[in-house]
Amino acid sequence: MDKQFYSDLYRTMYRIRTFEKKIEEFSMKGEIPGFVHLYIGEEAIATGVCANLTHKDYIQSTHRGHGHTIAKGARTDRMMAELFGKSTGYCKGKGGSMHIADFSVGMLGANGIVGGGYTLATGAALAEKIKKTDNVSVVFFGDGASNRGTFHEALNMASAWNLPVVFVCENNEWASTTPYETTTAIKDISVRAKGYDVPGVIVDGNNVLEVYEVAAQAIERARKGLGPSLLEMKTYRIKGHYVGDPEMYRTAQEVHKRFEASDPIKRYEAQVLEGRLLTRKEIDQIIQEVDEEIEAAVKFALESPFPDESALYEDLYVD
Repeated sequence: MDKQFYSDLYRTMYRIRTFEKKIEEFSMKGEIPGFVHLYIGEEAIATGVCANLTHKDYIQSTHRGHGHTIAKGARTDRMMAELFGKSTGYCKGKGGSMHIADFSVGMLGANGIVGGGYTLATGAALAEKIKKTDNVSVVFFGDGASNRGTFHEALNMASAWNLPVVFVCENNEWASTTPYETTTAIKDISVRAKGYDVPGVIVDGNNVLEVYEVAAQAIERARKGLGPSLLEMKTYRIKGHYVGDPEMYRTAQEVHKRFEASDPIKRYEAQVLEGRLLTRKEIDQIIQEVDEEIEAAVKFALESPFPDESALYEDLYVD
């Protein structure tokens, strides 16, 4: 891989982290409406997976979807405007944090329904197979969502019909306020792949290079018409379930300890510096550029107008 490859991975992870920290800041001030779920600490997964995709490929996200959206190539200014409820946002300020979509880059949308993305991603994969393209579909979901019936239905159909879809489980050990081991009978979600005769792989979700390599194999397999895969990304949810979550179910010491050991950005930074893949100066330049980009995105959002009341019933689907 060339220097641009390593730079792009760092830029995407740092862009996600910086975007999320800015969203947390304004959400705590009460300037962003609705619930906001942060992706801090899980940046390596969206970054590593989406680095293998083109804008013709599809992703389906979750309620914790800012990271996936950014990694797929969406604009941070329009994302920021959407979270602020402004008319210049991706959904004209009507969707908010959990429903950002950008079809132009293959981002089919975040999803406020737990487990709601499986069938959408599988349907997109079916469409591409019918059209005889080599485009693939990726669905991101959490450990809690893996216990939903739609997971089994979609994976079974994807396997039975040999569809080009990759299932990416972000096992961050928490389903809202519930620890993973209290609701799931198996240690590793990846073993469920055996029941549907597809590959199931465990990945260090905080190592962006490992994520990239394993995702590359699964995505290439799908492109070649060899069917779906299930990738379980082991990670940890650093922030609460939502911004403002009092987190009575775990200690701050536990979170701090886990973050110190697993922070994907610090780990990657150490890797590229030790391997002389990037220099300190090059990393600092990326940080400066991204910081300026996110500040500009905030300015764009704050200066944008709210939707007019006359637009209340526009853009609705009526059966």
